[in-house]
Amino acid sequence: MPRMRVTRYGPSEEAGRGRLDTNTVARLDDVGTFTGLLGVLGALRAEHDPARILCTLDDVNQCAYTSGHAREDDRLWSDSDDADARAAHIAAALDDPGSRVAWADLPGERLGGEADVAALVEVNRDPDGFLDDVVLVQRVPVPRDDLAIAGIPNGYFTADWTVFQNHAIVRRLAAHGYRHVGIGASLLGFDRAAPPSEDEARAVVADLKHLYGAPGAWAQLAALLTERPYLLLGYTEDFPDLTG
Repeated sequence: MPRMRVTRYGPSEEAGRGRLDTNTVARLDDVGTFTGLLGVLGALRAEHDPARILCTLDDVNQCAYTSGHAREDDRLWSDSDDADARAAHIAAALDDPGSRVAWADLPGERLGGEADVAALVEVNRDPDGFLDDVVLVQRVPVPRDDLAIAGIPNGYFTADWTVFQNHAIVRRLAAHGYRHVGIGASLLGFDRAAPPSEDEARAVVADLKHLYGAPGAWAQLAALLTERPYLLLGYTEDFPDLTG
């Protein structure tokens, strides 16, 4: 397997080919493992503290495309040329109590049923196979981890979760000790200081049952979570196609 290559971008460099905007602080090529990715994110997080760090996951080009359209929501749109100002505007919109989505309002938003649950088990069992070879890393100048999603807001198509619904999920998982670290064309990625205990994993799965509203192999997922300090979720209608 080729060794992952990390290309860092300085704050004075103009955004160009292979970057989302001037807040893209690194491009990772030949990303082989999710744990390796988390290690690089940790180093970049230390370099850019107190800003938050958020990366792309699956299908970087599609992720960028849908994120661009997701920003066209009237509540999120900013015509500023400054990437910091755009991120701050989106973060403020997400933090507005009038726009926030309540956790209790999320059930019933998913359409995939048991196929979603099976896909969750698969991507959490072997996340390496679902990462793009190229990952872009954003510096997000926001005061809280849950607002890092402002750096790559996503959720565009009608049957997908919206940016505001994804933010509600990020907030809920933070209560379980999970930090939002990445978003792709179909995936949300989280890390944790350590794997959850069996009781903690069951509590996470109880919330995921509420979120996905479907029966399936939840016991398998709970067992997987106790073995690893990360969690991947699918937020798009076609999320199960990743494992097809």
